Amino acid sequence: MPSLDDFTPACPLPISDYPMILLAHGGGGKLMHQLIESVFVSSFDNPTLNAKLDSAFLQLNTNKIAFTTDSYVVHPLFFPGGDIGTLAVNGTVNDLAMGGARPLYLSAGFILEEGFHTETLWQIAQSMKNAAIDAGVQLVTGDTKVVDKGKGDGVYINTAGIGVIEHDLIISPDSIKAGDVILLSGDIGRHGIAVMAVREGLAFESDIESDCAPLGDVVMDLIKNGIQIHCMRDLTRGGLGCTLVEIAESARINIHISETEIPIREDVQGACEILGLDPIYIANEGRFMCIVPSDQAKKAIKIMQSHLVGEGASIIGRVDDKMEGIVLMSTFIGTSRIIDMPSGEQLPRIC
Repeated sequence: MPSLDDFTPACPLPISDYPMILLAHGGGGKLMHQLIESVFVSSFDNPTLNAKLDSAFLQLNTNKIAFTTDSYVVHPLFFPGGDIGTLAVNGTVNDLAMGGARPLYLSAGFILEEGFHTETLWQIAQSMKNAAIDAGVQLVTGDTKVVDKGKGDGVYINTAGIGVIEHDLIISPDSIKAGDVILLSGDIGRHGIAVMAVREGLAFESDIESDCAPLGDVVMDLIKNGIQIHCMRDLTRGGLGCTLVEIAESARINIHISETEIPIREDVQGACEILGLDPIYIANEGRFMCIVPSDQAKKAIKIMQSHLVGEGASIIGRVDDKMEGIVLMSTFIGTSRIIDMPSGEQLPRIC
């Protein structure tokens, strides 16, 4: 008869293994990253994909380009500050910009549900047109498919984008160095709360609008003025918290941020408290963080603040000399808190 010493407790199904896709697999947290690693990276393994950046960097003869793709399933389709059309253009433009690329061309694929109003589709197309003009890009190709009524949620949009890289910077977690400074372009949490308020019919004391906006111009200005950007990310699914953890783990660095330096509007903070949400994990669509050498931080902040999308730019932390892949936040009350990726989903269908 076996003794208790021989017994090793084990779960027959690890908590991270799921036989079916959950909404949380699209939320930017642990489950999404596990899904990407276990299914897509393992299936399509190649050096360009394995870099795990917002865009793929490709060398075509003497030209270096950035190539990205994204899909948009936001619900509702229209929200304060934008709609699925502006989101589709700005989200793709921003992924290109985060690699330091000048966005140039987009494609757009539409999955339409039978019975969807043509007038609504026209409104979305006009939003995309205007957003493309504002971002300085052209929509040059696309595709349209229709699915049965009840199986498409109105419209889904897939976009791909191409941009040109006109500098020699290597903007990647591998470029981060101890002592670097972490910059945030503005207040966080507005996009997620704006979408959630419309979805759930919530009314707050003030109207909260999405921060949805293109980031290409401010990034190009930073590069043009000689800022040696080591790493950049836009703060979409998973928000600031998941983005910092992803970078820290990828680069095997420690990041220390200060909660008092992270700008959050009072109405957004209040909405988060009512809903039981943590604003550092809420998606944004017009905010980014960048990591630069400490001696260039003040210059970079000044450049960012000269743009509407960067008016609230601030220094929120530094890279420590420890190499453990940990993000630590000093809180309002003087304690320290480890920032980790959530497993679940705070706000599904947000982009």
